[in-house]
This record gives sequence, structure tokens and C-alpha cells, in this order.
Amino acid sequence: MAESKKYEITVKAQAEYIPDQSDVESERFVFAYTITITNTGNITAQLISRHWLITDATDQEQEVRGLGVIGEQPLLKPGEGFEYTSGCVIATPVGTMRGSYQMVAEDGTKFEAPVAEFTLNMPRVLH
Repeated sequence: MAESKKYEITVKAQAEYIPDQSDVESERFVFAYTITITNTGNITAQLISRHWLITDATDQEQEVRGLGVIGEQPLLKPGEGFEYTSGCVIATPVGTMRGSYQMVAEDGTKFEAPVAEFTLNMPRVLH
């Protein structure tokens, strides 16, 4: 198989507004996001750390770095997936998230799994 396919992780994200934890008057908008990480390459790899850029509608950016996700560093064999849900708080009803996961393959190769930008939005704010 091609070398480029060897280290390949597919990441899908879905965000949801959490109205009962949000406070519009206080400019506190809470979102949950569910991430599905799938090893679409042909070598086992472990998620070591994460890097997020969370941006609200006023371009205020929060940068988040840390080990693992939800306290775990999942080891994914080819074809295996891992799903988790986490959350974030921003000061506007609309924002975005993007980032990456830092991975290490079983052969010691370090590589990044990018997370494409996705939208955080309160219902009925975007059309």
C-alpha cells in the first residue's frame, strides 16, 4: 500500500448547542461536540495529544492543547474508531472549531490528524 495511506486518520465532528447550560444574557453559549476518529491507514496508531482553535463571532480565539482526549489516549488499529463527546463555551451564538490530533504510529512515526473547521451555532441563528 502507498506510504501516504499508511498514516491516515479520518476525523468527523458534529456540534450541538446546549441551551440549558447557556445564558444568552451573560453571553455564555455552550456547545457539545462529538468527534469520531477512525484509523483509515494501514498501521496501528495512538492519539497522544490534541490542539484546538476555538473562535467566536468577534474573532476571539481560545487555544486548547492537552494530552489525549477525555482522559484517554486511544490506540487505534487499522479500521478501528474511537468516539467521544466534549464541550466548549464561547461568548457569541456562532463560532468555529478546528484543530488536530498528534498521533504516533506503532513504528514510532509521529504525524498529525487534522480536524477540519466546523461550525458552532445556536439554532435559528444561521440559515
